[in-house]
Amino acid sequence: MLNRYPTLVAEISANHNGSLSNAKKLIQLAKKSGFDYVKLQTYEPQTMTLNSKKKEFTIKKGLWKNKTLWDLYTKAQTPFGWQKKLFDYCKKLKIKCFSTPFDETAVELLEKLNCPMYKIASFEITHIPLIEKVSKTKKPVIISTGMATIKDIDLAYDTAYKNGAKEIALLYCISNYPAKNSDFNLRSIEFLKKRYKCKVGFSDHSIDNSVAKTALASGAEIFEKHIALKNVKAADYKFSLKGNELKDYTEELKKTSKLLGKFQFKHSSSQDNYKNYRRSIYALKAIKKGEKFSIRNISIVRPGYGLSPKYFKKIINKKSPYKIEKYSKVSKNIIKKMKVSVE
Repeated sequence: MLNRYPTLVAEISANHNGSLSNAKKLIQLAKKSGFDYVKLQTYEPQTMTLNSKKKEFTIKKGLWKNKTLWDLYTKAQTPFGWQKKLFDYCKKLKIKCFSTPFDETAVELLEKLNCPMYKIASFEITHIPLIEKVSKTKKPVIISTGMATIKDIDLAYDTAYKNGAKEIALLYCISNYPAKNSDFNLRSIEFLKKRYKCKVGFSDHSIDNSVAKTALASGAEIFEKHIALKNVKAADYKFSLKGNELKDYTEELKKTSKLLGKFQFKHSSSQDNYKNYRRSIYALKAIKKGEKFSIRNISIVRPGYGLSPKYFKKIINKKSPYKIEKYSKVSKNIIKKMKVSVE
């Protein structure tokens, strides 16, 4: 499922602002902008929290300050009744769709919709019963790691593996909304790849595309980014891409991916024309057959059509097997004629 590099995921989250029509417009925008997947969130407020106004149920700081959890999730939910419609709409537009379930009932619904893979949100990484339920579907699982300790990630990863997850990936995530550049510590991506021997991506809550490009250079293979409509200021609007920003984001990541290429020292065919700007061995004057090579009759110069400079010392004081005209190259096949070592 995650074999495209980089894999680009458009997160709708709460940015539909309670409108099914807006949700469909976001899917259109993701498709038009070059994302590979649309991701939904699947929950109901009663499966997330309690309808209480006690202090511990009220958000104290950040983007959603002073809202109760119940009010936030009531407004931000993508209703269960929309889920099939949105999966069908993605199919119609030929863009893949999956979701983040937040409890077991959400998994059951998504299984009926043939959800191809699942994401575990950062806030749910310690929700072991949920990870077990998702992993038993035998489908790929992406686990987001915001706020998690190594022990949290170990337990979540091991739970997914032991319960049959077909493929496990991790998303490096900073759970600030938006996150500051100083928060990221993107070298952690390389650490996660080495420790868990799996694909690692980046859940991008930044407001600067350079962060995603640096994450790509650090080894991230999957990118999840919130998207929003320009004229709909919903819950996650502040750290979401809007309008042309989406296409800029996907194009910049794809361009950066091409620039990074793959690890190799094999030159590309486009460089072949420049090889002859290297140096090679040429005759400074006419050399007779049987005449010894010396620093007075051969030199290392450009262009590179002649014998490689690495043989210069090996042929000095040896007899030329044939006549060479002034300013002509010393031919590469001379090595065989002279029985010179080629190491």
